[in-house]
Amino acid sequence: MRLKPPTMAPQLALTDVEGKPVAIGGATGRPTLLCFFRDASCPFCNFRIYELTNRYERLATQGLEIIAVFGATPQRIKRFAARKPRPFTVIADPAATSHDAYGIQRSLWRKLKAIATRVPTLFRGLRIVGVAGLNTNNLLPADFLIDEKGRIVHAWYGRDAGDRIPFELVESFAATHERKPPAGRLPLGP
Repeated sequence: MRLKPPTMAPQLALTDVEGKPVAIGGATGRPTLLCFFRDASCPFCNFRIYELTNRYERLATQGLEIIAVFGATPQRIKRFAARKPRPFTVIADPAATSHDAYGIQRSLWRKLKAIATRVPTLFRGLRIVGVAGLNTNNLLPADFLIDEKGRIVHAWYGRDAGDRIPFELVESFAATHERKPPAGRLPLGP
């Protein structure tokens, strides 16, 4: 069942690729972009990880936390999506229980649709992962913008394997929820 705003984000206890516990959902005090990815070798997913890495600094200065969840083992994620250090949290969920909790679907047809209609992105991603990117699962992607109190502000369920939330929407959310200094406090002088 798909989640709709302003539903509270389901709370889950997961593990990142380094084996550290990570809690998602609930009130964190920080706005969050929660991204659900398919497989660690997915060319569309790896290209999006590349884009998130390049935009991270600007989004992080606005106080946005980014969490990437893969339906894959830590070893597979380290081989592909996290073979280079990422500035945000990358979670391994090989059983895809978090995907199920957030109502993310599987579809072979929508995977094939992305392969047929998103050729430039497919090739960019294949340059990152090689031919291993042609053998992936059928999970679909999804992105959630979650406010400081744990409410889903926007839910983006991919219409195909390469459909992600537009960065313009993410940047607008980050700007709206940017952490500002408490009222009445003036910056300290030099």
